[in-house]
Amino acid sequence: MLTEIAAPFTSAPAKPRVLIVDDEYGPRESIAFTLANEFAIETAERAAEALAKIKEREFAVIILDIRMPEMDGIKALELIRKIDKEVSVVMLTGYGTLHTAQQAMVGGANQYLRKPPDIVELIEAVRKQAALATIRRQEARANLEAREMSIALKREIAESEPQVWQARAAVELVHDLANPLTVMIGYAGLLSEEAKGLARIDPVPAEKLGSYASIVERAAEYCHHLAENWRQATRKTTEFSELDLVALAREVKQVIFFSNAAIQTAGLEKAIVRGSRFDLARVFQNLYKNALEAGATSLKVTFNHVGDKMEVQLTDNGSGMDAETAKSALKGGFTTKSHGTGLGLSICRHLLGAHGATLSVESELGRGTTFRMVFPAAS
Repeated sequence: MLTEIAAPFTSAPAKPRVLIVDDEYGPRESIAFTLANEFAIETAERAAEALAKIKEREFAVIILDIRMPEMDGIKALELIRKIDKEVSVVMLTGYGTLHTAQQAMVGGANQYLRKPPDIVELIEAVRKQAALATIRRQEARANLEAREMSIALKREIAESEPQVWQARAAVELVHDLANPLTVMIGYAGLLSEEAKGLARIDPVPAEKLGSYASIVERAAEYCHHLAENWRQATRKTTEFSELDLVALAREVKQVIFFSNAAIQTAGLEKAIVRGSRFDLARVFQNLYKNALEAGATSLKVTFNHVGDKMEVQLTDNGSGMDAETAKSALKGGFTTKSHGTGLGLSICRHLLGAHGATLSVESELGRGTTFRMVFPAAS
């Protein structure tokens, strides 16, 4: 059963801030008037004035004319991207500057419109680009916070040896939460966009919205469980029940890895064991992540009976490891990644051990890696 998460709105959300940059008064004010009902509008008649505003505050969308005196839109775009990488930039192009606008897309613009723009096209473009900018900012902030937390926690491990087990558990939590949280942020942005389509009573976006909502809910439930495990780490005994490993492996693929086509299942259609759904989901998450980060374009997950036991084999075509590296990686606390923690396989080994299962690895440098999990017979 999925956890319901209620988040009622207590006040109207702030309007997305839009900056219109055009040296011509008439077109500038016309666009401002068109967008004023839905967006918080600011204007600038020169690129230098716009750059000063962008340094002072954050905008969702910048509408930028290509042809302006003193500094044209192409040069202004280059400087904007040095200040704000996530803001959406819509270029305005007049007759004869279409090629320049296409060059601007290569230089970091998100969209271009003919000048003067069609009203409906203008409003839809700004809505879309504002939503995409919001998603990019949320993802960037979440990734930055995760990196900062990981750095801080690793520093705490080094400085506070008596409390090392607590810091290690916290790092594990951050490590496992990073992927589902990013998924939640991305889908939340899509939900916001699809909700607008419901006003037209169109069943297609309504169906998409339901699908996105289901994925967000499952990811949120997963994050909630991880956080709750950390909070009650010394008081809570994990409850086991019968579960299907095949269904769980496919669910992790869909919810955490956006149904990545590189991940495929084979063998048994059902693989029943006794265990914790969330803990074993963490195992699949970490093993999938390791394979994909090692450059794998194919990850085959095969389920088979071996006597009365259940075997799960994950074989990838990634970069692989030599024998010594594979041995060190399985022990934990070792990584070849510049920003890695070396905790992923250690987490897997610990969680599988609590299930009475084993984890082994075979790998060859340049040829890929195979992880083998063997679970006891379901009683």
